[in-house]
Amino acid sequence: MERFIRQMAISGFGREGQQRLEQSCVLVVGMGGLGCSASLYLAAAGVGELILMDSQTVELSNLNRQILHWEGDVGRFKVESAIEKLLSLNPRLKVEGIKEEANARNLQELVGRADVVVDGTDNYATRYLLNEVCVRLGKPFIHGAVEGFLGQITTILPGKGPCLRCIFPHPPPEKEGPPVLGATAGMVGCLEAMETIKLLTGLGEPLVGRLLIFDGKGMHFEEVRVRRRADCPVCSSRCDSD
Repeated sequence: MERFIRQMAISGFGREGQQRLEQSCVLVVGMGGLGCSASLYLAAAGVGELILMDSQTVELSNLNRQILHWEGDVGRFKVESAIEKLLSLNPRLKVEGIKEEANARNLQELVGRADVVVDGTDNYATRYLLNEVCVRLGKPFIHGAVEGFLGQITTILPGKGPCLRCIFPHPPPEKEGPPVLGATAGMVGCLEAMETIKLLTGLGEPLVGRLLIFDGKGMHFEEVRVRRRADCPVCSSRCDSD
């Protein structure tokens, strides 16, 4: 327990909170800037099992933000590179790498195994698919996205608030190779890890029904209240307490 003594000292956390983390499984889809940062802090916090999903290999242009991949990893599968670093940090971690693109078939099985799903993707097609599977299976989904100095995060709790389709009925315009500052991805990835830890331990208030937007240029946060859409094609049939 010495490894985790400082977080166990947080009021309400204690040994029970640590045991909840150790008994949990988190699925991280995408091992880019968001997924690397979120996975690193989840492993450091003592989450028992991580499932990392990414079909891509490391490129030199990834290294400004994808902190689990180093120059010697260029050409390796991202999940292999990430697993190596995470186990160096926490050898007790159980970690599995899935070298596949996310699709309806494999997500059904992987989301079903997880207690929380973390968005480390870079496109709304995959995010919408994750959202649909999580809503269908009733699994918490932490959404994050970044561009330049800007980042956003929200927490989807099926049946407790709006889903991603409620917030973004149509995908925002996407760019090929969008600009990203590494520290922006690090910031949002850390916030995703924090939301995940809160859900797993039962501490704090998650970002349900709230979209948190970070502007690094002006160094300020803005919170936007969001509600479930009665006509949402994904979650309108589920009970919502809002």
